[in-house]
Amino acid sequence: MSKIILTGDRPTGKLHIGHYVGSLRPRVQLQNSGEFDKILIMVADAQALTDNADNPAKVRQNIIEVVLDYLSVGIDPKKATIFIQSQIAELTELAFYYMNLVTVSRVQRNPTVKAEIQMRNFEASIPVGFFTYPISQASDITAFKATDVPVGEDQKPMLEQTSEIVAKFNSIYGDVLIDPNIILPKNSACLRLPGTDGKAKMSKSLGNCIYLSDPEEEVKKKVMSMFTDPTHLKVTDPGKLEGNTVFTYLDAFCKDEDFEKYLPEYKNLDELKAHYQRGGLGDMKVKKLLNSILQAELKPIRERRQEYEQNIDYVYQVMKEGCEAARAIASQTLREVKAAMKLNYFDSDEFLNELHDKFKK
Repeated sequence: MSKIILTGDRPTGKLHIGHYVGSLRPRVQLQNSGEFDKILIMVADAQALTDNADNPAKVRQNIIEVVLDYLSVGIDPKKATIFIQSQIAELTELAFYYMNLVTVSRVQRNPTVKAEIQMRNFEASIPVGFFTYPISQASDITAFKATDVPVGEDQKPMLEQTSEIVAKFNSIYGDVLIDPNIILPKNSACLRLPGTDGKAKMSKSLGNCIYLSDPEEEVKKKVMSMFTDPTHLKVTDPGKLEGNTVFTYLDAFCKDEDFEKYLPEYKNLDELKAHYQRGGLGDMKVKKLLNSILQAELKPIRERRQEYEQNIDYVYQVMKEGCEAARAIASQTLREVKAAMKLNYFDSDEFLNELHDKFKK
């Protein structure tokens, strides 16, 4: 069986470093590993409309921003297929069939759905399309026969629901759909990077992000204003690591060799943490280290993005060809699903023969 990856993002804004450590950087590593036969990366515009139906321009305008971010971090169109969700009509039909396999109460129990509803203050006014997102995601994954899905920690319940849909469908109609594996970031700090304000989630809507395309000065400004330990008032005070956003970011980005470049009095992050905890190390010094590390990581990404911005015709062609390739795959899966469900009335003489047998005198 072919090994296939499917992953993607909602085009509601430029991508940030939470996306980068949680999914973009691992995607590039997987792309270059040579272990997978296909890698498909979806710009989930249809899903983005579930809570942006009154502002379609926002979604349309951000498709190019997301694709530029993909290319700038190192996604290679020769190795990966970038496509736009709404251009694959088969996904909607698959989701329609899967809805019959899932109860309302099961979707309500999904912790990711619960959290997203609370964060957006939807309560009873939740759009049906947003509520049924786990079902449409199952459609996305199964349409491309994905065997592996790299996601952040918050998407784990979604993959569990996909597995349930696959099991239910296959038990009724036969083994057609593939149950995917979830790939989580190996570094626990990358599972869900908090916002610069210390909030649990880095979110475009909360305004607590460092974007991949942020200019150098903007990155520095955001790092220097980051949440640390509110009880660490003086340099001599012992500092706490738990809930300290700067150290969480260092866990996600820092390598031992960074200390030789930027802070040679320490061998590694453990030494820095120990000094901070016993007192005598100021927050500003730690923030300066983080800023240096982030700037080194983001500079080549910014530069590549600027190059692609000057070659928009190429980026447009990448999207167009990706959609054509993705639709061909999804179309084949839909044919197999409808055949298993016996909805392929006119693909052969089978249905006609059944009618003849039924009305034979």
